[in-house]
Amino acid sequence: MLYALIVIALIAADQGLKYWVVSHLAVGQSAPFLPGFIQLTRLHNTGAAWSSFSGMTTLLIVITAVLIAGVLVLLAKRIVRHPLGVAGCLFILGGGLGNMIDRVLRGYVVDMFDLQLFEYPIFNLADCFVVIGAVLGGLYYLFLYEKTDKKEKPHDPDADGHN
Repeated sequence: MLYALIVIALIAADQGLKYWVVSHLAVGQSAPFLPGFIQLTRLHNTGAAWSSFSGMTTLLIVITAVLIAGVLVLLAKRIVRHPLGVAGCLFILGGGLGNMIDRVLRGYVVDMFDLQLFEYPIFNLADCFVVIGAVLGGLYYLFLYEKTDKKEKPHDPDADGHN
């Protein structure tokens, strides 16, 4: 239940920001957010990261659904149990579902974070959640999975060559 509430909170934050941007900015219009660092610029992205697979909305929905199902299996079967791994999964779910909602309802994803410090593609809060989740998941897998969550295989005496 707690996991579901966390994912819902992440989706609500993402969708709330996207709603504000759509309600207050025309496509291509910008508004200050953190002056000199980030502005909000409304952009419609019909693709995935850096507009890859642009116009392939159905394919992106299917791929996202498969990845979300995979993360749900990791949590439901308790393959991932350590809090860092669980947090990574929840962020990936929240971000993936946030962008999937856009693709299903709008046919595109609303992006808005426009970095001012250097040239970088415009992105959204759901994208941030997916990246945070991937980083947490990578750290979990590299440093904690073997120690905390990996299930030991039962010893097979025949594998030693002894009967």
